[in-house]
Amino acid sequence: MSTLAAQIAAWDGLATLARFDHETGTWIFIALHDDTLGVPTGGTRMKVYPSPEAGLADAHRLAAGMTAKWAAIDFPVGGGKAVLAVPRPLEGEERRGLLRRYGRLVQALRGGFSTGQDLGISLADMDVVGEESSHVHGIGPSVRDVPSGVYTARGVYAAVRASLAQVFGSAELAGRRVLVEGVGAVGVPLARSLVREGAKVLLSDLDADRAARLAAELGAGVVAPEAVPTTAADVYAPCAVGAVLNARTIPRLACRVVAGAANNQLAEEEDAQRLHDRGILYAPDFIANAGGAVGLFSVEAGASAEEVDRRLLAIGDTLGEIFREATERRESPLAGAQRRVAAVLARRRAERDAGRA
Repeated sequence: MSTLAAQIAAWDGLATLARFDHETGTWIFIALHDDTLGVPTGGTRMKVYPSPEAGLADAHRLAAGMTAKWAAIDFPVGGGKAVLAVPRPLEGEERRGLLRRYGRLVQALRGGFSTGQDLGISLADMDVVGEESSHVHGIGPSVRDVPSGVYTARGVYAAVRASLAQVFGSAELAGRRVLVEGVGAVGVPLARSLVREGAKVLLSDLDADRAARLAAELGAGVVAPEAVPTTAADVYAPCAVGAVLNARTIPRLACRVVAGAANNQLAEEEDAQRLHDRGILYAPDFIANAGGAVGLFSVEAGASAEEVDRRLLAIGDTLGEIFREATERRESPLAGAQRRVAAVLARRRAERDAGRA
């Protein structure tokens, strides 16, 4: 059995669709993890991976994460993800051609998968996919006024406040020291909102000039990437790459809270317990970063700006419930979040089965 076949055989998801794009040498993976709550839905990621197997592993991991994200906030959508594992950066007509062929593949699923923008994919790219498929979200005129990163940042803001309330007894940001790692689509609006609330913000980014420019605008400090784990802060907000919380970095962390937007912040599940053992409160990332998905879907469904904001701030309410339960059980918040996901899925499956009886 090939490695790809073995990965697919070992996965617990609903289905895996794999296609090799001969024109560009790209492996296309669409991972459908769970449809209990609705149509499997998740972003499309384009990235150069060290191997096709690494791209497939990412698709499987991210799809399962989307199931957890939707279920944790009890949103009527299932978990899925797509990965375009390109052999090299693609531009111009070569890129457009791949995206159009991918769009036709999504359309061939006849509504079995819905997708949107993710890492390595721009809104312009999704417009190209949308030329071939009607199952693309986040590209209509109703949602273009507010980038999804702004919605994600609003949800992270709510997560930070809920975390502060749990640790310090107050959600107030004034005077709190917050380290934002990654000043991109989410980190920038998050940092601005924190500064407006009186937080003492520190910024870090691999692009030192970008971090310096934003720091000058906001009156914030700058931290070198290698110094992030050991920098003292009330809150550490990872908003860049994943796996930043691991057996090597956790013993060095100088924060009380981790609440950020990056996907898959834990290198392995055991890292949640490592944080708990150190007395560091971890806001499970699949809940803290759910704002982008919640915002886009809400706007597309016609929700008012006030209702959208209410739903985004409710992310903090959800985390507050999880934190309180975790405290009572003396466990990591991740355990409570996972139990919440399992309970939501079990309830919906029971309701579905009862309706078929």
